[in-house]
Amino acid sequence: MFHPTRFPAWTYLGAAILFLCFAFPVSAQITPILKVNHAVHHDVSPALRDLPTINQNAPTLVLQHEAEPLRRIPLPPGLKPESEPDLALQHTAALAPTLQAPTQGLGFDGLGNASLGFTVSSAPPDTNGAVGSTQYVQWVNTSFAVFNKSTGALIAGPTAGNSLWSGFGGGCQTNNDGDPIVLYDKLANRWILTQFSVTTTPFLQCVAVSTTSDATGTYNRYSFQYPTFDDYPKMGVWPDGYYITFNMFNGNTFVGADACAYDRNAMLAGQPATQVCFQQGSSVGGLLPSDLDGTTAPPTGSPNFLTFFGTNNLNLFKFHVDFATPANSTFTGPTVIPVTAFTALCNGGTCVPQSGTTQQLDSLADRLMYRLAYRNFGTHESLVVNHSVVAGSSGGIRWYELQNPNGTVTVAQQSTFAPDSNFRWMGSVAMDKAGDMAMGYSVSSSAKNPSIAFTGRAATDPANTMQAESTIINGTGSQTGNLSRWGDYSAITVDPVDDCTFWYTNEYMKTTGSFNWNTRIANFKFANCGNAATPDFTLSSSPTSLSVTQGSSGATTITVNPTNGFTGSVSLSASGLPAGVTASFNPASTNGTSSLTLTTSATATTGTATVTITGTSGSLTHTTTVTLTVNAAAVPNFSLSASPASVSVTQGGSGSSTVTVTPINGFNGSVSLSASGLPSGVTASFNPASATTTSTVTFTASSTATTGTATVTITGTSGSLTQSTTITLTVNAVATPNFSLSASPASVAIIQGNSGTSTITVTPVNGFTGSVSLSASGLPSGVTASFNPASTTSTSVLTLTASATATTGAATVTITGTSGSLTHTTTIALTINSSAAQQLLGNPGFENGSANTAPWTLTAGVINNSASEPPHSGAWDAWLDGYGTNHTDTATQTVTIPSTATTATLSFWLHIDTAETTTTTAFDTLQVQVLNSANTVLATLGTFSNLNHATGYQQHSFSVIQFKGQTIKIRFIGTEDSSLQTSFVIDDTALNVQ
Repeated sequence: MFHPTRFPAWTYLGAAILFLCFAFPVSAQITPILKVNHAVHHDVSPALRDLPTINQNAPTLVLQHEAEPLRRIPLPPGLKPESEPDLALQHTAALAPTLQAPTQGLGFDGLGNASLGFTVSSAPPDTNGAVGSTQYVQWVNTSFAVFNKSTGALIAGPTAGNSLWSGFGGGCQTNNDGDPIVLYDKLANRWILTQFSVTTTPFLQCVAVSTTSDATGTYNRYSFQYPTFDDYPKMGVWPDGYYITFNMFNGNTFVGADACAYDRNAMLAGQPATQVCFQQGSSVGGLLPSDLDGTTAPPTGSPNFLTFFGTNNLNLFKFHVDFATPANSTFTGPTVIPVTAFTALCNGGTCVPQSGTTQQLDSLADRLMYRLAYRNFGTHESLVVNHSVVAGSSGGIRWYELQNPNGTVTVAQQSTFAPDSNFRWMGSVAMDKAGDMAMGYSVSSSAKNPSIAFTGRAATDPANTMQAESTIINGTGSQTGNLSRWGDYSAITVDPVDDCTFWYTNEYMKTTGSFNWNTRIANFKFANCGNAATPDFTLSSSPTSLSVTQGSSGATTITVNPTNGFTGSVSLSASGLPAGVTASFNPASTNGTSSLTLTTSATATTGTATVTITGTSGSLTHTTTVTLTVNAAAVPNFSLSASPASVSVTQGGSGSSTVTVTPINGFNGSVSLSASGLPSGVTASFNPASATTTSTVTFTASSTATTGTATVTITGTSGSLTQSTTITLTVNAVATPNFSLSASPASVAIIQGNSGTSTITVTPVNGFTGSVSLSASGLPSGVTASFNPASTTSTSVLTLTASATATTGAATVTITGTSGSLTHTTTIALTINSSAAQQLLGNPGFENGSANTAPWTLTAGVINNSASEPPHSGAWDAWLDGYGTNHTDTATQTVTIPSTATTATLSFWLHIDTAETTTTTAFDTLQVQVLNSANTVLATLGTFSNLNHATGYQQHSFSVIQFKGQTIKIRFIGTEDSSLQTSFVIDDTALNVQ
């Protein structure tokens, strides 16, 4: 895992708490949660050989990082105390005859700081690789390379890991996070390369499947997303899928293993792919999926097997995926398999010593080590796996062979390999086709630099034993610089060509230091493997999936792959064909290739089926499979659409929409059109009635058609084909001529014995032209109403007259307009004020001239009941006098409005007088204001413009109730606009307070 960050100390406390949370039996494990989702993205890569390589002569400077401290998996409780001996410890190496001992073949340096001349930026390297038909691919944390497996020569690379996703986009292209896995799919002769993307979210697994057996060619690329951190991915190849496991973390909290299956057939074909996952609870961690070795597939329908270790046991799950119906996928178990008690090396942590330094190395003994290698021997099925344990005062490799995993599973063999006091860890184990076993690992001690070694056992050796250790390469340096991480995993794989040669890769150091590790790739085999082997063959198909339309055919190439000198002819046959599908081989028997043609009838059963290809040569029989998808033949058809899809019509009117016929699959017929769901009184007509392209549908509504909204279905028919579309039809009622009433002003205040007016306006609606008769109701007692005119088509002046004894207070007067059967109303807020409550504001005592010479004082208690009003026959209340253009004169009166007042209305009569003539054209202005004691204007009650002598007497009133409880000043300001002598006569000024 390549990440630059480190955990703070508190995370280790969290790990301890998590350990306690883990301490319950597997049987308490929650039911795995099924999750199904599609690949986030997929495409095809450029050829790997064309990708840019890391510049070996001038490497780009990259900050060096130790991978973040391992996210540990809580150990199960009750493991053997370290002080107790390991009863499975092998004390004597198996003494193998010379021909039965494995011998080393090719060995060469893989990727590393000194090996290929480029800068290593992370530790540990996560060393792994796989062998194919002609190539070996190695991937360390941030880069990969392709080697010629015959010579060890570099063919392609070194290449940055994320370069494989150049142009793919997202985290796979941006992030080079590592935790890589390389596999070779022996049944399809394809490569699988994968690493995760976790520096940025979403968390992704990036998977690439080669399009040929050449690792330097193009790849089908995919990314799959996960909700939490998908740590330590490990993958296995199985006939029905690529199975992968993760240790899932929410931040630093372990939430359980996640086991997923990718759709192998789809990915081999470069088609959209699905993953099916089962999320485990936090008591399940470190799962490994089984990875197929050899070319003999598991029995048909066999699940993939997954294991992790518990309290002195192995736990076996069975995962069967169904991509056609993911809900039918199953994840069963665990089967608990007791094994000899063990103690995890370093308690799962760090304690492996090195020569020349006190720096210790991580054991990763909290989990099984990659791979869980599966092989079908025909007579039985075997799984082999290993992990690191305490062996006396050092560390050793505990290995197991499980048989009959899909039945009553048994531990066929188990042993701890620790032949001396050195520490052995970071192992990987596999079996060849003869049943021989080989195991590679790291070796170190306080007197030994970390080195790479292997051991093995022939199938004829005594059970539970390994032979003497062989050294692949001795390390000549130790890792320092506070770097504890080592390896994280290594990989042993079996050559698919002879199925005998083991290939192993791991890390070592040439010189003491940090971030300067090296890797080694080596192969070895047992001499007896293949010597007496019977000539045999395997079958493969390319492509492995076909998609065929009813009435057509598709072809795939079936290849006979000879092994051990096989030269016979293989007869080919096909089974599992859907109804209506036939298979033919050309040739029917071959030692090389044959073209398989799958032909479908016009009525062949549609859907996806697995066709099994069987090859027979004498007593030898082998199979391969082809995924066949039969698609229904495209039938000529059409679709309908309408534009607009909503039409509105008025009773007595019409509206239209265009109906379009869209041909599908070569349809060229004529479509007859009809309409249903029409409202009562609405008809539909089509022009033309039958169309090949478009037709106009016209909806006609009668004058009595049902109003409202309806969904009209337009149906098109051509022979046996019928399609439809809908139109939302709204029928609106015919607009009826009408009118509305309004009053202005809508509020009128009258003093007893006086009158007021409001203009009533008739507003026509929908072409109304009639005359409206007006009447008033709701009049207070003593108030009468008159309209001028009484009937109108436009406006009428309403005069409201209050008698001297009219009822005072507020009332709502309703004005009713009637024209034929139409009636509408409006209202006027009428206020009748008492005349008896008027208090006259006294004569201000002005003398003629251009300025005030005396204050305006209130003559308290003077009530004006003069019968001659208006105006008052006595002296004027105010006479604003002056000469000159824009001359201004003012009069001010101070009054107090009681706090108990409910109404307070200022009223006065205004008249303009001139000395020169009564026909003057002068126009003057009067403004009425309210001030406070500081002479600040609180409100402007009114402004009267364009005044002249012809205006006559006018009465005005203003409410000043908003100033109740206050002492205010009422000021009149008169402005003359000419040189004429003008007088503003203000008379009968009164404050009506109630």
